[in-house]
Amino acid sequence: MTHFNEEGASLARVSSADRREAIIHAALRVIQREGVHGATTRAIVAEADMPLASFHYAFRSRDEMISELIAFVVENEGRAAIATLNGDRDIRSAVRAGLQAYFDTLTADPSREQAMFELLHYALRTDELSALPRAQYRMYRRTAGEVLDAGAEVAGATWRLPLDQVASLLVTFISGLTLAWLADRDDDAAALAMDFAADSIAALAEPRPGHVTAPSATTAPHSPQ
Repeated sequence: MTHFNEEGASLARVSSADRREAIIHAALRVIQREGVHGATTRAIVAEADMPLASFHYAFRSRDEMISELIAFVVENEGRAAIATLNGDRDIRSAVRAGLQAYFDTLTADPSREQAMFELLHYALRTDELSALPRAQYRMYRRTAGEVLDAGAEVAGATWRLPLDQVASLLVTFISGLTLAWLADRDDDAAALAMDFAADSIAALAEPRPGHVTAPSATTAPHSPQ
């Protein structure tokens, strides 16, 4: 990484996209470590090893940066879920695999999702950020819709309800799963919840006409150890 001893020259050597990405990564690390209140612009650019001016070159405001940070996290989670899909899955197993992919990212880095919850709660208490919670959940629903659409395509299925309604239900399941696991770290309970969610979401799908459905991959009830 370039060290910014000569501010103007250093800024010129870093593209706008690279600067924005570095700041987003740094902001996420600061929020994970110190919470939202610790994520001042000065703390973020110090984490990114950049001068303060670089933040204002990259973003119009801290709120804009937070919105992009949320989009970055949500889109990465969506890509992880889509990567699990293949042509051998029925819709139930596709949904379950996507949930497991999300859960694996959660357990690998719990502080990331804690940071997302903290951003949400901070915005709910801050008048200037009143639009952010709605925007955050729009991103969640949009990404869930992309995953569900891809899963239905792979499984040869269609949704009985509008896709945005199914996506909203899936996001509700995931929000509860996340908060419960962060509270108790109970993997067995999480597996039961994901099985139930996969069964419930899959019940909202039906095979496309003429499509030969893959054998059902419905699992037996999960038994806690």
